[in-house]
Amino acid sequence: MSTATVTLPAARGAARHNALGQLVLTELKLYLRERLRLFFGVGFPLMLTVIIASIPSFNKPQAAYGGHTFLDVYVPIMVAFTAALLSLTAMPMMLTSYRERGVLRRLRTTPIGPARVLAAQLVVNAAVAVVTSVAILLLARFGYHVALPRELGGFVVAAVAAIAALMSIGLFIAAVVPSAKAAQATGALLFYPLMFFAGLWLPIANMPAWLQHVSHATPLGAAVQALTDSAQGHWPTALQLGTLAAYAVAFGLAAAKTFRWE
Repeated sequence: MSTATVTLPAARGAARHNALGQLVLTELKLYLRERLRLFFGVGFPLMLTVIIASIPSFNKPQAAYGGHTFLDVYVPIMVAFTAALLSLTAMPMMLTSYRERGVLRRLRTTPIGPARVLAAQLVVNAAVAVVTSVAILLLARFGYHVALPRELGGFVVAAVAAIAALMSIGLFIAAVVPSAKAAQATGALLFYPLMFFAGLWLPIANMPAWLQHVSHATPLGAAVQALTDSAQGHWPTALQLGTLAAYAVAFGLAAAKTFRWE
């Protein structure tokens, strides 16, 4: 067997890896150039955090929140809010616009392949979600004296599980809707009810018992509860992480089977 034969698969693998890296950089540059996407992915969650933190009554400990302030409860919600905003609206709209414009179809005829565009979108949006979440935690800590998560490892695990679950749902939206406008509408229809169950308007602790059970069964409800428990020093429960994993696997497989490249 010749040296060329041995090294050819390795060379192809390196080329594919380099192609994915270039796509990630390209998608990141495109993201940073679009001010509206950048605002909603980074600026909007930070702005909402500042607005909530600026209300004096939200910085006072409340018995209903176990002695925590509303802002303490709100920070994990904003972390989930960021992941949901990117996963359910921004990413599906971008992928379906690529399909509408024939970008994915053309890439099928190249060695790069359209699947790497999906991977690059996932990497970029996950990275933006992580950076924004860290910024929210630091803003709350140094700007408004909110303690950092006491169970940091559990918080990271919960955040990763939440991002995986929500991005799988976002991929499924991109897989089945026919256009970018439909993706935007579908994402919005999912986003607002899911954020209700995440406690954006009514904290989960203030919900009736039956509504809390419904909330815990939703991806954002499970995510916020896991993040909140971690922030308060408890490891996320197996049920919370299992719920997020189930959403990630179910919607990820469904997206893989139904995704249309053109």
